[in-house]
Amino acid sequence: MKHGESTTDADPRIDDWRAFAPLDLHPILVAALEQFREHGYHGTTVREVASRAEVSLPMIYYRFENKQGLLVALLDRAMSEVLQRARLADTEAEGRVLERFANVIECIVLHMTYRAATAGLDSELRYLEPANRRKYAALRKELEELLLQIIEEGVAEGLFEVDRAPDTSRALLGMCQAVTGWYHAEGPLTPEEIADRYVAISLRTVGARVRPAPRGDRR
Repeated sequence: MKHGESTTDADPRIDDWRAFAPLDLHPILVAALEQFREHGYHGTTVREVASRAEVSLPMIYYRFENKQGLLVALLDRAMSEVLQRARLADTEAEGRVLERFANVIECIVLHMTYRAATAGLDSELRYLEPANRRKYAALRKELEELLLQIIEEGVAEGLFEVDRAPDTSRALLGMCQAVTGWYHAEGPLTPEEIADRYVAISLRTVGARVRPAPRGDRR
């Protein structure tokens, strides 16, 4: 973004990592998100976004430079939010590895459901220019490293049993990311129910020898 940013462009302040208020985006980004979801990045034009947002083309170029800028703004917002939530979820466990792991997985899956629209744009990152792709990859790496650290600590404490922690971390994140491909708000399961199931699957994946307290008791 270039000039005149409004408060809706900024990363949200998050106090409760399990609580998701409606997504607050600038109207131009709302229009871009809808276009990208319906037609893909490649099939969307800036003119279509401007028409949908009911703004002029110069306004979009002034704020976001080009179509790439729209995608970058949405991807940065999504990744910044899940990182912020994941760090809060990790901190809440107060160093208890099993709870740290369960909290972070729960947090990621909640993000993939409540924020499916923006989180699902991860599939469009192939269209990012090299510099933008490196920046986004660095943010994703932070999330991967957080989960990896927890898994390695679980192995060191004899709580987890995995052959290759880095591969396991990437596999778990890929599994969670895939939720955006099938989740529908009108489906039979709530985000919380899906998160509970994915925590159970993830604990089995890392060979957890014991289970953390039920989610309600971890609050």
